[in-house]
Amino acid sequence: MLSDFTKLHTFLTVVKEKSFSKASAKLGISQPAVTQQIRFIEDYLDTTVVDRKKNGIRLTKEGEQLLSIAQKIEKTVNSAEQDLLKIINKDITFIFGASKVIGNYILPTFLNEIKEKINNDVSINVDISEEIIEQLLDKKVDMALIESPIFKDGIIYREWIEDEIIVFSNQKIPKKLKDEDLVSYKWVCRDKESHTRKLFKETLDSIGFTDCDSFDVSSVASSPTTIVQTVLHSPKDGIPTVSIVSKYAIEDFVKAGILFDAKISTLKMKRKLYIAYLKDRKHDAFIENVVNYLNTVKR
Repeated sequence: MLSDFTKLHTFLTVVKEKSFSKASAKLGISQPAVTQQIRFIEDYLDTTVVDRKKNGIRLTKEGEQLLSIAQKIEKTVNSAEQDLLKIINKDITFIFGASKVIGNYILPTFLNEIKEKINNDVSINVDISEEIIEQLLDKKVDMALIESPIFKDGIIYREWIEDEIIVFSNQKIPKKLKDEDLVSYKWVCRDKESHTRKLFKETLDSIGFTDCDSFDVSSVASSPTTIVQTVLHSPKDGIPTVSIVSKYAIEDFVKAGILFDAKISTLKMKRKLYIAYLKDRKHDAFIENVVNYLNTVKR
């Protein structure tokens, strides 16, 4: 078993996520596959290492011992991988394909760190999620970072960080918006093909509105940058102009007191962002190194 670290890596992920289903999403494999790998370990050791509970998992005494051993092996493997990458040191440019929020607002904040991590140049192609996935399939990018999974054969999808869609304005508005507040503002809406707008529509459906079209719409825009700039340059007196956007797109403006964010009372518009790469590069040292680094990013 020790010659195949994949199963131990799955075990470590189950322990870290405290859930078989969350480990499945993190690893980009099916939940039955996670269960099968844990069962293989238990059959190999002839003992139970993980007990499933309603609120997660619990390690047995033997599971705790395995965890200690697996963590030592993981540390050794990671150290060896770093040495291996120094030897390989391919003269390439690692290309990210990223959806607009990720490519314009999240990835640039640690792009230089990734470059140092893999000891190679890095570049970003920014487009809508559908186009980025096509670029991945065409091998025009090495890895895709997208706002929602677009399932295609031959691609592994792994959950990454959590994003939240918020309402914002260049005027002070209540931090918790009531339903009636939504119809009192002027709106800059996202285009109907936007994943952000689709998430917003699902939220509005739950409180009795059909879509952004239910409001006083002053304009429609197709990118978060255009949305932010339109609201930023709207009149700062009279009826507030508002829109929706990823929290990452305006966090610097909010910290500076230039824009003001708000949430719809009692509702949350959250989504997972995803890492995607080709299955035939599953064991590629560069891919795994970047994935491991991305999973350390705290946002």
